[in-house]
Amino acid sequence: MVIELNRPALKHARSLVRAGKVVRDERDDWSEAAPGADDENRFIEEHGWTEFSHWHLGVDRGEDSETKKAYTFPFGDFRSVHRSGVISGESRAGQYDHTEIRDELRKLLELIDSTDE
Repeated sequence: MVIELNRPALKHARSLVRAGKVVRDERDDWSEAAPGADDENRFIEEHGWTEFSHWHLGVDRGEDSETKKAYTFPFGDFRSVHRSGVISGESRAGQYDHTEIRDELRKLLELIDSTDE
């Protein structure tokens, strides 16, 4: 299992932040804000796997791209980027030595905080 940075997802996340589609919540809020399995299934059914992948900064190219197992480091709720999701992902990426993903999540957090309303 080799988790890589999902560059299209990073571009999508940055675009959302610049458009103001951000929930400025706190770190511990992610457990409540993160989409559940039913939300994910509904989103995939309505929008497809490519759009689903754009909400995850990690991708495992060794997995079938049409399975949830292929995608890690979610950062939003399919509508907005959640600051809590970015913080949570940065922490997890650091724990598991996914340095490129960790660093990009840190930059995304800086972008969120620099555009604070």
